[in-house]
Amino acid sequence: MKNNIKYLAILALGLVACEPEFDNPIDEAGVFTSGEADFSNYVALGNSLTAGFADGALYITGQENSYPNILSQQFALAGGGEFTQPLMADNTGGALLGGTQILNNRFVLAFDAEGNPGPAIYTGATPTTEISNNLGSSFNNMGVPGAKSYHLAAPGYGNVAGVAAGLANPYFARFASSADATVIGDAIAQSPTFFSLWIGNNDILSFATSGGIGVDHNVTGELNPANYGGNDITNSNVFASVYNDLIGALIANGAKGVVLNLPDVSTLPFFTTVPFAPLSPLDPNFGPQIPTLNATYGQLNGAFAFLGFPERAIEFSTTGASPVVIRDESLTDISAQLVPVLTPALGAAQAAIFAAQYGQARQATSNDLLVLTSAGVIGQINEDRLAELVGFGLTPEQAGQLSVNGVTYPMQDQFVLTSDEQSSVENARVAFNASIRGIAAANGLAFYDVASDLTQAAGSGIPFDGGVITSDFVTGGGFSLDGVHPTPRAHALVTNGIIDAIKDTYGATLPSVNPGDYGTVTLSNEVN
Repeated sequence: MKNNIKYLAILALGLVACEPEFDNPIDEAGVFTSGEADFSNYVALGNSLTAGFADGALYITGQENSYPNILSQQFALAGGGEFTQPLMADNTGGALLGGTQILNNRFVLAFDAEGNPGPAIYTGATPTTEISNNLGSSFNNMGVPGAKSYHLAAPGYGNVAGVAAGLANPYFARFASSADATVIGDAIAQSPTFFSLWIGNNDILSFATSGGIGVDHNVTGELNPANYGGNDITNSNVFASVYNDLIGALIANGAKGVVLNLPDVSTLPFFTTVPFAPLSPLDPNFGPQIPTLNATYGQLNGAFAFLGFPERAIEFSTTGASPVVIRDESLTDISAQLVPVLTPALGAAQAAIFAAQYGQARQATSNDLLVLTSAGVIGQINEDRLAELVGFGLTPEQAGQLSVNGVTYPMQDQFVLTSDEQSSVENARVAFNASIRGIAAANGLAFYDVASDLTQAAGSGIPFDGGVITSDFVTGGGFSLDGVHPTPRAHALVTNGIIDAIKDTYGATLPSVNPGDYGTVTLSNEVN
């Protein structure tokens, strides 16, 4: 079946800003002060959110519009010094290791043959950033895309020799002081007088964006991060301990700072753009198949009812949108029980195939979140499943009929964050945020509740002089084309939140910035 699900149903191009603007006029008529803080040497620590990562990549424009860089310009009005960043070599995104590309180019807004807009990998140039070219270690922006909390204190995290094997971070390898350096060590070596710390997002986000295919270590009780996988949820006690140590190192020489908490993933367009019920009877490739599909599923539904699982019945509507079929690993696997019930009608061979395919299947509900990347696979033939079924003896036509993602072949785990998986993420986030707030209070640090602002953006939106920022994908102005990372305009919003927190804690008087002076997504394929 042909995919008819798009990232965007409607794109109001007139409502989206053009290329990001860098000039942010500031009224310097007032007198600005640092209060009890000292902004002369500001160092920012964090992950991709701090680095300026956007559109699925790190590139110069994103770095120049990162909240730390914008904030440093305001600090400069009250004694702040020079702010340096490990800039990428171009605006293409992507990077090379030994001349071979290892990181993808950024997304740009593209249009398919039917005129439908959506993100696409930029193909107009080859990246020129070579990971093995070390830039030195004295940078004020120490944001490292991909970093989890414990990575900031991990020796060798920037060892270029470990990048190819996935044992080190390619971004930190560009500016680590040595093969054994730590991010926190290189940060405090610069003797910061003021710092910002926004870390912990990846400790839960990688689990969420992968559709929950990792492990929740609040369940396993594993306390050694060396045993964690890339998509696992960090144990909350580990996070609290690591975070406390990071803060202790940063304030040891008297530095003051500001910390930020972690947003609810359900406020991010990566999880809210694709509806749980995207299958329309008006789709010429899907609608005519509904009667046949329902007749076929009728036999399966009868087996579900016979076994005492009528709630798993699968049926598509002829009048309204229908939910996709998903695999839910939290469900009891009834594959073995289905085989004897289905065999009289289907035969032993096909009964085994149906049982294996639908033993943990159900239709999605409004409680499930389909990730942004699912948009490109719903309604498409799953080639791997097709090959498997042909290998089991089905004809290519029969195999194809049972291999349509979300229709006859349940959406795989990485494309759906179920309610149980969301609970795992949210429970960890609440615990992490309690630690962040508590550690900040115990050490007299400024605290910015960015999670509240993003919740507002996902609801009524956040007004500014000239418009409203929402979390709507592309048109809302708050998120880049990857659906997770902020636009320059949202970075300006974060900057203002930080400025308010610093004012409340340290009595500093700093001018806010106008988010309207900063751009949103790039509307063309010209990225330089």
